[in-house]
Amino acid sequence: MTAPVHSVVVKVRRLNPGSVVPLPVYMTSHAAGMDLCAELADDLLLHPGERTLVPTGIAIELPDGYEAQIRPRSGLALRHGIALVNAPGTIDPDYRGEIGVIVINHGTEPFLIRSGERIAQMVIAPFVRAVLVPVEELESTARGDGGFGHTGK
Repeated sequence: MTAPVHSVVVKVRRLNPGSVVPLPVYMTSHAAGMDLCAELADDLLLHPGERTLVPTGIAIELPDGYEAQIRPRSGLALRHGIALVNAPGTIDPDYRGEIGVIVINHGTEPFLIRSGERIAQMVIAPFVRAVLVPVEELESTARGDGGFGHTGK
């Protein structure tokens, strides 16, 4: 038996009326992320080691308590070495500007980005806000302050 999938309404606005670039879409019925497409006036050639901001031509309105996480596409990473510099990127619920994707070419060949190409994925997720309470001491644990690979010793 499959549990129902939770959904939330997210408003999306095209910033360039008449654009034919697809809006974000889930590519399968169980996909967590929607594919985001580049919206470019001209093709963009990204050389090895270069990074750039790729516009998507859309803005969104998230409900309070939700964020949009911008994540890399695994196929682009595997086949071409294309990654996101700040992965995952976060879009807060009060941001109304264009979604831009900071891509980097870690590959060995130039990578051509065309308008309409799927360049990233967007996951909508709930978040909580912390209330920080200053204290003099923290509870001790078996791990303590071990980090940065300490379990691999």
